[in-house]
Amino acid sequence: MLGTPEPRQATPLRKRKKVSDEARFFRGWLQRPLVMGAVSPSSRTLGRAMAAYVPDPADFDADSRVLELGPGTGVVTQCLVDQGVPEAALVLVEYSPEFCILLRARFPAALVIQGDAYAPSAAVTRAMDGKRLEAVVSSLPLFTKPDAKREAVIGGSLSRMARGAPFIQFSYALTMPVKPERIGAELITSPWIKRNLPPARVLVYRSA
Repeated sequence: MLGTPEPRQATPLRKRKKVSDEARFFRGWLQRPLVMGAVSPSSRTLGRAMAAYVPDPADFDADSRVLELGPGTGVVTQCLVDQGVPEAALVLVEYSPEFCILLRARFPAALVIQGDAYAPSAAVTRAMDGKRLEAVVSSLPLFTKPDAKREAVIGGSLSRMARGAPFIQFSYALTMPVKPERIGAELITSPWIKRNLPPARVLVYRSA
């Protein structure tokens, strides 16, 4: 006599979401490899390491903002929220229209701006008008751009923040995307995060 088949276990939501995000990311990379830079989203381990360098959100006020450049599917964004950054304090600048739709659904209180982070738009300027920029968190593929653009995006961000406020970037490379002395900054680096694929480290630039 045949036994009753066991019910199929549902795939955990987080696992389904991860697979779906990786598929979206890889499709975007195939379409725009120089814009995407990576073939898959950053790991949560890397995201948590980046979020840890953001100033204590307990010291934020209603005018505080954290600017995230190239958030992709929102892995690092979620880590910022988990770290205590209010969702309403987030300004997310993303190039991909598809990812912008996804980000607006996942972080409805954040401001999502579709555009080129290397050439900030009037929308970004308006969003930051009268606000205090506490940190910039970047997942931009800096090595796909010439030195001048790399220096402009980091140096320009530092010029908008109070001295000591961080520009937080991750990198897979052994060399620095921007030498700190080129933009009058100081730089600290995290240990290599080997659980990320490929291994990466966090770079934190601050005005000297």
